Amino acid sequence: METGVSDLFSVQVIVYGRVQGVLFRDFTLKRASELGIVGYVRNLRGVRAVEVQAEGERAKLEELIGNLKIGPPEAKVEKTDINWSDYSGDYSRFSIRY
Repeated sequence: METGVSDLFSVQVIVYGRVQGVLFRDFTLKRASELGIVGYVRNLRGVRAVEVQAEGERAKLEELIGNLKIGPPEAKVEKTDINWSDYSGDYSRFSIRY
């Protein structure tokens, strides 16, 4: 079955907790790449949080969000803010931003 643009979405996830210095960005990059999701992850300054901007098939994005709510072994996720929006097509791969 072919994926149409109507199946593609964009989501911003802010993940709060012990998510910096615990390989959270590497974990997110690996999972997003495995799922065929494009976008980026970055640490947010001044708060204990990371931002994930991701685009792809909704089911794959929901799977990634499930992974983000758990995180890598050393992480302790306290809260996630999830904001869905229309697919932009702005990204060609998933990356870590610094």
